[in-house]
Amino acid sequence: MRGVDQIKVTAVDDKLLLIKKSKNACTLTLNRPEKKNSLSPDLVETLLDTLEKLATDDETHVVVLRGTGDEAFCSGYDIRALPNKLSNDLHERLKTLNPVENLFKAIVNFPFPVIAMLNGVAFGAGCELSVCCDIRTGADDIRMGMPPAKLGLAYPWTGLQRFIQVLGLKSTRELFYTGRTYDGNRLKELGLVDYLLPRTELEAFTYQIAAEIAANAPLALKGTKRILNLLLNSNPPPEHCRREAESITEAAFLSDDLKEGRLAFLEKRKPKFKGQ
Repeated sequence: MRGVDQIKVTAVDDKLLLIKKSKNACTLTLNRPEKKNSLSPDLVETLLDTLEKLATDDETHVVVLRGTGDEAFCSGYDIRALPNKLSNDLHERLKTLNPVENLFKAIVNFPFPVIAMLNGVAFGAGCELSVCCDIRTGADDIRMGMPPAKLGLAYPWTGLQRFIQVLGLKSTRELFYTGRTYDGNRLKELGLVDYLLPRTELEAFTYQIAAEIAANAPLALKGTKRILNLLLNSNPPPEHCRREAESITEAAFLSDDLKEGRLAFLEKRKPKFKGQ
């Protein structure tokens, strides 16, 4: 595989997503540096469309996902894109979250391995975005966390299930119960990253792994990832458990606490939750 500086650039949307392709590898770079590479509806749609096209490209055997700049991999879902006036139709309120879930599924189910190169912070949906990837490399000065509890949001069961599959129940409990921001070696202890490296070494190390993967037999890569996903999803929750989990998330989405959490975030203050 060619070095990263030799990869030909193919533009899809140079305002939101940068794409660099080589014969067997593709780099997708979230390009909203002014918003710390947070996920907007348009960026989510662009990523989904790109992954769908790459999934049919037999020449792409590994994908590297990263953010523009050195500050952020992805700071989460752009909270300003959430509705601040809730209508009477619950599905209308929740449908803005469905494309994000579809994006996570697209990464998990992408036919070939996906590497998250964590070049900066990863919070909320940005943290889950990285957890959906097969391998996570990170600079040793990054920070990560899951703040839904601090915003008044009960996280969707599909997301919690992914964290349990990757991090285990113990780490998932700590991550979501505390809402803490983590850094340093604790990121590896929790399972949020596989490798932590000096920032100057991160890119070369990540693309070395990508080159090793891309050099392997494509049918073996594709088959192994498919089998692993089948094994992970062999025990879906019973229907009544799924419905109850979804109703809990919906209730939190309707709550005054979520409104307060969102407002406090925008006003950069501590929220005053009332449990309703």
